[in-house]
Amino acid sequence: MNRTTIKISDELDAWIRHEAARRGLTISDLTREALEVYRNGGEPRRSLSFASLGRSGHHDTARSIEEILEEEWGRPGRS
Repeated sequence: MNRTTIKISDELDAWIRHEAARRGLTISDLTREALEVYRNGGEPRRSLSFASLGRSGHHDTARSIEEILEEEWGRPGRS
């Protein structure tokens, strides 16, 4: 990881220190997060980039994942 030094106003410095403490982050972590959001056009980075790409039609996926997979793919070992 690279180290970069920037100059910021006293007001911005106070805010970033307060926000980092409030969120339990280091100033570096918060700054990296802010730069990532800026780089992504104002959108926070999603941890699951594929989430919500399509709809399965199932409303109880979390409760019945085994049955859904069996219905869609068949039993393990079957072609």
